[in-house]
Amino acid sequence: MPTIYFEIIGWVGTIAIMVAYWLVSIGKISPVSKTYQLLNLFGAGFVIINVVFHGALPSVALNTIWFFIALFGLFQKSKK
Repeated sequence: MPTIYFEIIGWVGTIAIMVAYWLVSIGKISPVSKTYQLLNLFGAGFVIINVVFHGALPSVALNTIWFFIALFGLFQKSKK
């Protein structure tokens, strides 16, 4: 896969995480909403792809944890 695809995937993930944070900060969505958790889940997943490609292990760890926190949040939301 060409390098540019990994860069695009990383930027899409970064934008998803920033949009989630912005929407919570301005009160448009709740931090426990499905929308917030999905934005974080996909954002972290896409960033993981990018940072694994670049070998940035601290970022891999951060985004893997971020991904699983979002997944846990979605699981908790689905139980309600």
